[in-house]
Amino acid sequence: MANTLTSLHVHLVFSTKNREPWLRPEVEEDVWRYLGGICRTHEIKALQIGGVEDHVHLLLGIPPTLALSDVVRRIKGESSKWLSSEKAGFKGFAWQDGYGAFTVSQSHIPQTIRYMQSQREHHRKSTFVEEYRKFLHAHDIQVDEKYMFG
Repeated sequence: MANTLTSLHVHLVFSTKNREPWLRPEVEEDVWRYLGGICRTHEIKALQIGGVEDHVHLLLGIPPTLALSDVVRRIKGESSKWLSSEKAGFKGFAWQDGYGAFTVSQSHIPQTIRYMQSQREHHRKSTFVEEYRKFLHAHDIQVDEKYMFG
């Protein structure tokens, strides 16, 4: 085949360090926009970005030229640097060390976007830890809980 053609969509989830509530409603839009800008800079298609005070969700279309680990390193590294040095009140900000990445088929993109848009409502009933456990279970990922949030 002469061309490389892909449809690589990933639902990326990661929290603030120790799940501290840094991402308050008054700053979240700036954070989502900045994360989207990082994606554009690296030719990553951000289909949806959102979250709540202690974690973010990104639905990304990743080009075949980038490894997922590089995508995450760029997004977390560049945003952490910006937040801790440029945003008032964010000195000491950091993301958790790890992340969750779950593949999303083209047919499930609309429902994933709706899920991400309803995070505030969703988290009135469920904590981040409960939500994350459900993702792991749905994707048949086994993990020792003592290492889950390191």
